[in-house]
This record gives sequence, C-alpha cells and structure tokens, in this order.
Amino acid sequence: MANGQWYPPEWPDRIRALASGELTPAAPRRAATVMLLREGQSGQDGREGRDATGHGAKGAPEVHMLRRRASMAFAGGAYAYPGGGVDPRDDDHLVRWAGPTRAWWAARLGVDDEAAAQAIVCAAVRETYEEAGVLLAGPTPETVVGDTTGEDWEADREALVARDLSFADFLDRRGLILRSDLLAAWARWITPEFEPRRYDTFFFVAALPEGQRTRNASTEADRTVWIRPADAAARYDAGELLMMPPTIATLRALSGYRTPSEALAGASAQDMTPVLAQARLEDGELVLSWPGHGEFTKRIASGGGR
Repeated sequence: MANGQWYPPEWPDRIRALASGELTPAAPRRAATVMLLREGQSGQDGREGRDATGHGAKGAPEVHMLRRRASMAFAGGAYAYPGGGVDPRDDDHLVRWAGPTRAWWAARLGVDDEAAAQAIVCAAVRETYEEAGVLLAGPTPETVVGDTTGEDWEADREALVARDLSFADFLDRRGLILRSDLLAAWARWITPEFEPRRYDTFFFVAALPEGQRTRNASTEADRTVWIRPADAAARYDAGELLMMPPTIATLRALSGYRTPSEALAGASAQDMTPVLAQARLEDGELVLSWPGHGEFTKRIASGGGR
C-alpha cells in the first residue's frame, strides 16, 4: 500500500522545466510552524475525532495537527501543524520579551540579525494563536495567559488574521510579554525550487500551557486532532493520512519522547541545517530526494508521470 506522502502530479513537469532553464525559482518566504504538545491521555488510540480539551491522564505525548482544506492551493488535504508566514512588521520594533535573547535565537535559527530572529519567533507564537487559539505570552516573564476565548480576544485574533493588527502591537495593547522560553527550535525545511509557492520554514516545539485549550480557529483547516506522533506516523505509513515530508520527518523524530518537557529538552540536539529537496537525472530517470531523509526519495521515469 502506498504511504501518505504528498506528491503533486505536476512536479515532474516542473522539475524538467527547472532543469531546462524554463522555470525560474521563486524566492522562499520565511515561515514558522509549531508542534504543540500535551501530555498523552491514557487508553486513547490517537484516532481522529478526539476532543480539543487541555491536559489529560499521562501517557505518550500528543501533538496538535490540522488538516488543510482540500481546496487549498498548497498541500490541500494534508495534515500539518499550525503555522504561516513571517509578518515583516514584527521586526520593526522590539517586543516585550522573555527567555533567550534575540542574539541567541539568531544564532540558533541561523539567521543574520536579531530583528529577523524576533520576527520568526513572533510568527511561531502568532500563528499558534491564530490557528489553534493558544497564546505563548503572559503579563510577566514567568506567567502565561489563561482563557483566551472571550469576545474581545476573538476580535483581536481576527484582526491579526486579517493583518489589520501586527503581533507586536497586539502584545503592546494587551500588556503581554512574549515567552520565547516556551519554544524550542527543532528543524528548518525549504520548499523545493520547482514549487510555485515556496517557504523557508522554521519548525518549533512547545507544550500546551496550563489552563489553555486548542480549537480549530483556522479558515484553512477543516479538522484538527490531538494524536500521538507514532500513531500519526503509522497512519501515514498505511496511506491513511496525507503529509508533506517535513511533517512526517518531524513526527518520527518526536516519537521517541515520553513527555512534552522531554521533547523540549531534546530540541537542542536537533540539526537546524536547512533541508532542501534536490532533483537530478540518473539513468533516464528523474530522482527527487531530500538530503538526510532517504525515505522520501522519488524516481520518475523520464518523460513520464508519477
């Protein structure tokens, strides 16, 4: 049975066009996505349809995932984590900040300056709030907000989604401090050069704060689920869940951790070298590969389709 690897049928033609010089690669846009974890709930099987409440009985940790609407131009129908593009407005002034310094984050993320690091971390926190209703910020460096489901919170969230309000202004308005210490950088993947929509995506891991709960607040998703990483990977292997290579790769990496805090502690050992797909012609076949991730290699007959 085929696995659930997302593979658009137009890729072979786009790869050939890139190789022949007919296709000019689009510049990748910086983005951030968050693998939000909670303590697992004992006796659950990780199937879809689970509720989105907070913490339960301890078991293998679960990750919050959403299914992108089939109508989406990029990765429609695929399971992913909350995430989205960096807002340039989030690097134009310093936000109130707790945790490692911006200089530390710049070094960890492999970016040139502190402003860029701030914008990437802001994107991770903002997108988690926009798409899952979870906010990694608090009134002091040691606290996190509790319930964020009131009408005034929803108005601000919708203004963020519409880009009528920058995340920096949102934090200022609310008197909140961004808790960068609640995030850990995990991986960095860049969309292949032959894709028309390209992203330079930074993957983070975080634990669901006490008192908060997730919900499907995204207009881009038609379903959300809390699921154990190993269960999600098994369902991908069985062809039941569609995923892009970085999603399944990070799920496999998360599967060995017993608690969210253990995963956060293990993030420092994760390699942040960008992963970029490569395509080459070999023995009459197009070979598509992701360095360091052999399971995603695809061989396409020259002149043929998938």
